[in-house]
Amino acid sequence: MHFLDPRTLIETFGYAGLFVIIFAESGLFFGFFLPGDSLLLTAGLFAFREELNLWVLIPLLFVAAVLGDNVGYWFGRQTGPPLFNREESLLFKRKNLLAAKAFYDKHGGKTIILARFMPFIRTFAPIVAGAVEMEYRKFWMFNLIGGLIWAVGVTFAGYLLGSLFPPEVLDKYFLVIVILVVFLSVLPTAIHLWQENRREIFTWLKARLNRQPKPEAE
Repeated sequence: MHFLDPRTLIETFGYAGLFVIIFAESGLFFGFFLPGDSLLLTAGLFAFREELNLWVLIPLLFVAAVLGDNVGYWFGRQTGPPLFNREESLLFKRKNLLAAKAFYDKHGGKTIILARFMPFIRTFAPIVAGAVEMEYRKFWMFNLIGGLIWAVGVTFAGYLLGSLFPPEVLDKYFLVIVILVVFLSVLPTAIHLWQENRREIFTWLKARLNRQPKPEAE
């Protein structure tokens, strides 16, 4: 959609728009559809072209990312405890929330960092962390690390793109380059998650296949 085009957003709303979008996508449950990765890359490119100031961008985006996650954690913390006491329903299964709590108890810090590079997941990771009452000091530390790597690192990657490609190439193939860079940024996290959880995935698939009804004999 044109109104979500990163270049249009930056040209229209400037620094304020960048802050609000990165803040919202980092922890507000309705922000999952916003173009966080591509927006950071584009902001870095604008900084290379001196249309934005890199040294204003870096602290601005870092603070937006960290505060967004913090608000998401707070929201989850407020809404999470009542869920544990809620009666079972078709949509709500207490065992799923307990499984999420066990997962965050074991992998929570790593999840907060890796989720930064997973669109959609990064919006809900801090909310879930709050809902399962992950220790706040632990969350805050990994929130800072993840915000630094993502908000600052991806913005610098956009700045680097500007130095690697001639302007005419970037203008013509910008969308393709952004998709490629986003894919490469997500790939290490996806591989890590697969390696960490492939046994559980295969066990789940095997259980599902075993539940398939056997064909009746003629």
